[in-house]
Amino acid sequence: MSVVLVTIARTAGSAPREAGTQMQVWPDRIEGTIGGGALEWQAIAKARHMLIAGQTAFSETVPLGPGIGQCCGGSVTLEYAAGAAASEPANAPVWIWGAGHVGAAMAQTLAPLPEFDVTLIDDAQARIPKISGTTPVVATNMPLLAAHAPDGADHLIVTYSHEIDLALCHALLQRKTGSIGLIGSATKWARFRTRLGSLGHNPESIARIACPIGDPSLGKHPQAIAVGVAAALIKSRGAVAQNGLHGGCAG
Repeated sequence: MSVVLVTIARTAGSAPREAGTQMQVWPDRIEGTIGGGALEWQAIAKARHMLIAGQTAFSETVPLGPGIGQCCGGSVTLEYAAGAAASEPANAPVWIWGAGHVGAAMAQTLAPLPEFDVTLIDDAQARIPKISGTTPVVATNMPLLAAHAPDGADHLIVTYSHEIDLALCHALLQRKTGSIGLIGSATKWARFRTRLGSLGHNPESIARIACPIGDPSLGKHPQAIAVGVAAALIKSRGAVAQNGLHGGCAG
């Protein structure tokens, strides 16, 4: 036994992470995080003691209070299993169309989040930066590639060309997609709605596209757009429990 899987089985009240969160502990490293600062360090120490003692499994409920130097007020139940492998959740596919400043910023922001599987697409290899955790794809005709996107994928359209943007909107509205986001102004979107209507899409279908993307109140800097987009995707996928964003405790 060289690894211990630590799983948050249940939570009560305010807690740093949601039930189902997992962390793997080896003698010399960890992968994942259950959060909580002192809670996590205590869990790591117990997991490594299991490896030394040859213990196979146990569980505990930890009050997140003064006893471990925290003031969350809730509790978590942790399950420890030696030799177990972490379960692999199904990642949500996110296809980013366009690898310019905004596309690259979105890829860099989304790639570290374990719940997303990011694909960055452009029609020129030179425009696609190397970003760890993303899959780069060169497509000389991006709208044709849209037919091969996985069902349910979220799409973010940020290419250098309005014509390509429109063709992608037209192609994706014919697919079973998750969300569709389009970068642009109110004027651009008004024109796109008219042109998509002339291509045969009804208003209900066109309304599947969100334009502008992100949170306009954050500004138009590429990284600000990326932060707004990431927040919207996290919320829509239910990737963060309510007390993970509000009322959670980091330490």
